[in-house]
Amino acid sequence: MQVAINDNVILGSGRPLVLIGGPCVIESEEVIRETVAGLKEITTRLGMPYVFKASFDKANRTSLSSYRGPGIEAGLELLGRIKEEFAVPVISDIHEASQASLAAEVLDIIQIPAFLCRQTDLLVAAAKTGKPLSIKKGQFLSPWDMENVVNKVRESGNSQIMLTERGIMYGYNNLVVDMRSLPVMRSLGCPVIYDATHSVQLPGGAGGSSGGQREFIAPLTRAAVAAGIDGLFMEIHPDPDHALCDGPNSMPLDEVEELLKMLQAIHGVVHG
Repeated sequence: MQVAINDNVILGSGRPLVLIGGPCVIESEEVIRETVAGLKEITTRLGMPYVFKASFDKANRTSLSSYRGPGIEAGLELLGRIKEEFAVPVISDIHEASQASLAAEVLDIIQIPAFLCRQTDLLVAAAKTGKPLSIKKGQFLSPWDMENVVNKVRESGNSQIMLTERGIMYGYNNLVVDMRSLPVMRSLGCPVIYDATHSVQLPGGAGGSSGGQREFIAPLTRAAVAAGIDGLFMEIHPDPDHALCDGPNSMPLDEVEELLKMLQAIHGVVHG
């Protein structure tokens, strides 16, 4: 049960914990470069496989006036340069089936947003690119419901599937994480990723935008690694309080290394 992104980044049984991290959305090139440079340095020092993440378009923002990103063409162009310059795999999300083939020319992993994980045409188009897919479990789905999602992709000819837990809705503007979902989804034969920052999001909780409780990132992530995961997804920003998207639930870049050290230690205990 492994998915190989390249020779150095392989998610699954018997492999090191992988970090997928970066700003929620592509902001300025300066922010992107500062983040990827910092994370590449940290993960290299720790010997942790790393994938850079940033969205070229956030199509599901709370407000029409919220910043969405530079769009697919400019976004992919920047991600391609980051990939080459820093020698890191890159991941971003698509929202429409028509974006799949263009995104696959640059991305090493195609991400399917949680809200869209049941969209058959989107899943099939992404699957047919042949790229590894990271599919976020919908906030409205049980972990065992993801079997139907996995089957859509496998029946479309792609078995390179990773499933991501990002919490379920619990009342209004609140998410909770049922740690039982991690082994349940892993039993579907897919590596499992824990989304440490969206899990502490308060969707729409700030009125015109989402709120968040980043103080709970560390304890929830420790629990997820102890439960047995293959990868960690984190929105990371040099200055989260001034981020253009998901700042309240993003991890400050200067706090990442200490947390990753602890998580590597827990992962080592769990997997021997």
